[in-house]
Amino acid sequence: MRIHQLTYSTKPRGGVVHTLALAEALAARGHEVTVWTLGRGGDRAFFRDVEPAVRVRVVPFAPRDDEAVGPRIVRSIAVLAAALAAAARDEGAPDVVHAQDCISANAALDAGLAPVRTVHHLDRFTTPQLVACHERAIVAPVARLAVSGAVADELAAGWGLRPAIVGNGVDADRFAAAVHDPRTARWRQRLGPYVLALGGIEPRKGTLDLLEAWALLRVRRPDVRLVLAGGETLFDYRDYRAAFDARVEALAAGPSGDAARPVVLGTVDEADLAPLVAGAAALGFVSVQEGFGLAALEALAAGVPVVARRLPVLEEVFGGTVAYGQDPRSFADALDRVLGGDAPDPAAGRALAAGARWDDVAARHEAAYAAVLRDGGDGGAALDLGGAVLAR
Repeated sequence: MRIHQLTYSTKPRGGVVHTLALAEALAARGHEVTVWTLGRGGDRAFFRDVEPAVRVRVVPFAPRDDEAVGPRIVRSIAVLAAALAAAARDEGAPDVVHAQDCISANAALDAGLAPVRTVHHLDRFTTPQLVACHERAIVAPVARLAVSGAVADELAAGWGLRPAIVGNGVDADRFAAAVHDPRTARWRQRLGPYVLALGGIEPRKGTLDLLEAWALLRVRRPDVRLVLAGGETLFDYRDYRAAFDARVEALAAGPSGDAARPVVLGTVDEADLAPLVAGAAALGFVSVQEGFGLAALEALAAGVPVVARRLPVLEEVFGGTVAYGQDPRSFADALDRVLGGDAPDPAAGRALAAGARWDDVAARHEAAYAAVLRDGGDGGAALDLGGAVLAR
């Protein structure tokens, strides 16, 4: 099959990581795969090298000073749509167009293509252009996939749609091997014992709750630092970041001084990511909304204990392999327990991660694509994937 995978960014966000890994796994199975994305800020390539078997098309997207989120979303869709339409006209339409987010799904639709859409998680926006982008990207694609049963249930309850469930994969071997990487020891030497959070400072990640949990934890474990990595996003979280920074300043004004400041790394080089994860004493995964939980699966692959918010989707995916909390105090208590050695069996977490193989995920996508090509779409009901994927 000729397959176009679409994503909105070159940066290491969860959906982008998913897109690249899936594209590589599909190419390894003999498909002709092209990944399309927008090159924001002058980017000409993804955050990591992509296997040569995958063709990469980065569409230039020049920054504009003081452009608000809404107009930037509209322009993103238009720029990517124009590139997709031109390619379809000049090279012929692919067999499958698979969009991994609302921007790329809308771009495919505007280009006259009929995308399959993976819904990684459902958002609640207030910006009108984002609301419209989100809604159309759910109802208009020819077929929908969900990465977990919880997301599938949300689509059924909110829109009467029943997507097939195709879970995520993880490069478990990479994160397991990072335990012995010299860079892991260097992270520990630089930072001391640390609780890591990935994904940046934003409302969906529950960063303020984790900051408050760490402030409580420091009373019992003053040597443990909080480290935040990642954070590239299209959306405007300035108010949330301002509230976070104000709370940090208030904590730093106390008797602990600068020791009460978390370490904010920003985006980390790809070569350093797995060692950073493997070097952590624990991963704080307190998102208020998730679709699957890739970062937690990566940590489990490295044998790092995870403290997660008790969300239905995370209980579905992780079961008893992680510790749970629901608010800053319970997060602090759970972190204290796992740091003290009272953590779920790491062997169970490693086994869970090792079972999430990208080749299996690619095979399930093959079945989904074949069903779309055979039936013309999902018609709002779960695709018949021949038993390869369970749909609720």
